Amino acid sequence: MSNPAEAPGSTGPGVPGGADDSTEAALTAVEHQLSLLWRRARSISHHLSRQVHPDMEPAAYGLLTVIRKQGAIRLTELASSIGVGKPSVSRQIAFLERLGLVAKEADPLDGRAQMIRLTPMGEERMHEVQDARREVFRERLGEWPPEDLQTLSRYIAKLNATYERDGFPREEPQ
Repeated sequence: MSNPAEAPGSTGPGVPGGADDSTEAALTAVEHQLSLLWRRARSISHHLSRQVHPDMEPAAYGLLTVIRKQGAIRLTELASSIGVGKPSVSRQIAFLERLGLVAKEADPLDGRAQMIRLTPMGEERMHEVQDARREVFRERLGEWPPEDLQTLSRYIAKLNATYERDGFPREEPQ
């Protein structure tokens, strides 16, 4: 919309029914479907985090997934990769360390800094849980034709790329 005072969906002042209406309707439908998907994803993350440990919050599970994918990582890099503050990540890492799922070690490039890595127990728990997560995807999407799965993947990648332009960190495909 070029003029914020215009009504959503109008093609200009007082001209309803144009292309802007269909764009607005499509955006509303996308917003609704993404909101539904995000709510379900949060619920699944909550469930998965509890499978790792009954007291684990989804945020801590998210950190474990990043550490598992990236390997040993500095706390500041970890915080930056998920877009939250260092104090928040520090609290979650302390919790994960108490559970024996992560360990801190000296950074070989800078002895003053610490690297965070999964422990063997953390790796084992994440392997089990992520295998279960993949099985859920297979159950939900296994009936889809491969072409549809590729199309979905491309559209999600395109959406993620728009967020990366806004400063969100880029993740490489697994």
